[in-house]
This record gives sequence, C-alpha cells and structure tokens, in this order.
Amino acid sequence: MTHLKVNGKLIELNDDGFLVHPEDWSEDVARAYGALENIAELSEEHWKVIYYLRDYYERFRIAPMIRKLCKDTGLNMKEMEHLFTPGPLKGACRLAGLPKPAGCL
Repeated sequence: MTHLKVNGKLIELNDDGFLVHPEDWSEDVARAYGALENIAELSEEHWKVIYYLRDYYERFRIAPMIRKLCKDTGLNMKEMEHLFTPGPLKGACRLAGLPKPAGCL
C-alpha cells in the first residue's frame, strides 16, 4: 500500500505502511488505519494509547518501549495485543502517525 484515502485526500505511506509525512496525521487518519486493521471503532483505550504515544514522541523523538507504554497507560500486554495489530507497539504507532518503532520487524 502506498496511499491511504482519507476525506478525499491521498495520504502517502512508506513501504511499511507508516506515514511519509507525519504532519498528515489526524484523528480521521487514525480511524482509517483502524478500519484497515478491522477495528470498527476506536475505543477510549485506543485514543488513550494514541495520544500518549503522540505526546511521548513529541517530547523524546522516539516511541517508548512496550513495557513503559503498558505501565504508563495502565494497560497490560494482553490488552495492548487485543487493541492493536499486527503487534501492539507497531500497530499503535501506525495509528498514532509515528514512524515505525526501532526493533519492530
């Protein structure tokens, strides 16, 4: 996939499916990614993780380790795996409009 269509606009994606231009992110982009991942509706827990990641990345210019993400959001690994696919950190970062996390395949 090289583009994601959101509100009539084509959003450019890299080969791994992450935003080429992070400034293209919006809640509608997150919802469109969610639909691709078969998430019918983003829940309060999804948004909690998405905005935590966006804030963390803005401050540190890197995604947190999954253990820190779980600890700081109060969600355990099983809950994260249920919320985000294909893999909790990679899937969550994609929905949050962040680059692919270091160490994710």
